[in-house]
Amino acid sequence: MSPTVPTVDFGKFIHGSPSEKKEVAVQIDDAFRNIGFVKLTNHSVPKDMVQKCFDWSKTFFSLPLESKMLCPHPPGGAHHRGYSALSTEHLTSIPDTKESYESGNPLDAAQPNIWPPADLIPGFQPFMESFFTSCAAFVHILLTALSLALDMDSDLSATHSESLFQLRLLHYPAVARRVLQRNEATRIGAHSDFGTLTLLFQDEVGGLEVESPPGSGTFIGVPGAQGERGESVLVNVGDLLARWSNDRWKSTVHRVGVPPVVEGSAEEDMCAPRYSIPFFATANDDTVIEALPGCWSESNPKKYESVTARGYVQMSMAELY
Repeated sequence: MSPTVPTVDFGKFIHGSPSEKKEVAVQIDDAFRNIGFVKLTNHSVPKDMVQKCFDWSKTFFSLPLESKMLCPHPPGGAHHRGYSALSTEHLTSIPDTKESYESGNPLDAAQPNIWPPADLIPGFQPFMESFFTSCAAFVHILLTALSLALDMDSDLSATHSESLFQLRLLHYPAVARRVLQRNEATRIGAHSDFGTLTLLFQDEVGGLEVESPPGSGTFIGVPGAQGERGESVLVNVGDLLARWSNDRWKSTVHRVGVPPVVEGSAEEDMCAPRYSIPFFATANDDTVIEALPGCWSESNPKKYESVTARGYVQMSMAELY
């Protein structure tokens, strides 16, 4: 039987006793070892902030194209900020029918943010900066949980102290269902993420699919938001963390395919617009990535040579363009 994405109450880690914290850490460890994904409830990102971020996303993507192009994503993958129009990025040979806007840590001098003019969308920049801060704080708590899972003497949070993270707003316009079914286009093709961890907030539309079991070529659907947006968050392992854990934790291939539909509804022929908010985390540039304690032994030797986080991530980003 194929595994499914398990749900874990993360509130027990945030507010619980030492034994409850350990229990949650072990549950996340099990999920990452089996499927590379976990759904966390009672996380630390305020639900109302998540809902407001979806509202801001819809407002931004509703702007005319010429307005969105006032904050363009630079060519290539070295400076991952700003707006990317439809079909700019493709993870397979089939074009992705999505548009995106990227921002990051305001203190990251190497990748300064590229904001739209303040009078074009007043309040957008300060909200996105505050939402970034909230998501980054949650990532650091998660990294502490993973450190506890491995019984580490140190905390992985320290290796991410510069919070070189990326907040992405994604919009998938309505598209004819048959176009996706015939592989004439895709919302996002099958891929794995290249950093440490990814947080994913979804709307209700659905369409996310995760390879299960990993490496099988078979995909299972992951439901969209159930209840209010922000009540839960999906977290998945990136390629860098898989390498760091000596493949203890799986960086699982996933994609956005044809969303489910209620028979007889207006969406039977057209896929509804979809919005999602991924938040990508990676380690400080100079962090040396080699097998973590608890992830290797004489019978399970280190599989990979050491590499810096920056070298690995830049190489991965460049492959997208």
